[in-house]
Amino acid sequence: MKKTARVFASLTAASMMLAACSGSPAPADKEGTEPQTLTVFAAASLNKVFPQIAEEVFEPANEGVKVSFSFEGSSTLVDQLKNGAPADVFASADTRNMDKATDADLVDAPEPFALNTLTLIVPAGNPGGVTGLDDSLKSAKVIKCHAEVPCGNLTNKVLDEAGIELTPVSEEQKVTDVRGKIESGEADAGFVYMTDAIAAGDKVEIIPIDVKGVNEYPIAVVKDSKSPELARKFIEAVLSDEGQELLKQYGFARP
Repeated sequence: MKKTARVFASLTAASMMLAACSGSPAPADKEGTEPQTLTVFAAASLNKVFPQIAEEVFEPANEGVKVSFSFEGSSTLVDQLKNGAPADVFASADTRNMDKATDADLVDAPEPFALNTLTLIVPAGNPGGVTGLDDSLKSAKVIKCHAEVPCGNLTNKVLDEAGIELTPVSEEQKVTDVRGKIESGEADAGFVYMTDAIAAGDKVEIIPIDVKGVNEYPIAVVKDSKSPELARKFIEAVLSDEGQELLKQYGFARP
């Protein structure tokens, strides 16, 4: 019996040593394989093209990295950054809000990556009979972005140049919200970017406007980024030929 016990103890010890020397990963090793997340704060009008750039251009070249997006009005994103919200990249729909981020020492060396043009859209069938930047808007239910939002600021400039005074029925914090309300027929007309008009498809009609309004979109690494090198690589993906081609498909132009 004693001999049997000694043999059993020897086999048990040997098994433990083999297990210790095996290549089986410990739980900590498994945790180390979880994807790294890069957080991108981006203007609402980029909510279609940026995920595609991430999926088709950035992520294949940076294995193990996933991009998480927060799409809001640019002014809202700047406020969130000022309040300490964690992010790695900030892409604004205008230089004015990027300047606010720069003045607050929130970002490094912004650079332009796209242009977007303002346009006027109406619900399919144009029930309000809107014909352009003219008196037809005065009797129509018009919505636009709030003045603090890039699209709203640009809209005000275009209306001033056209000599038109409007009292909108609502002012939205995101250009995508303007588009959504026109798609659903909640208003007769709305000022959005050309990219939003294209994204809406046959749910809306585009009404040409005589005054051309254009915003330049800048992008930058957030200074508090925990992954500045990856943040830079994402910006490089946006600026690459592949990234610029995708932006073009959604209606953006090169800066």
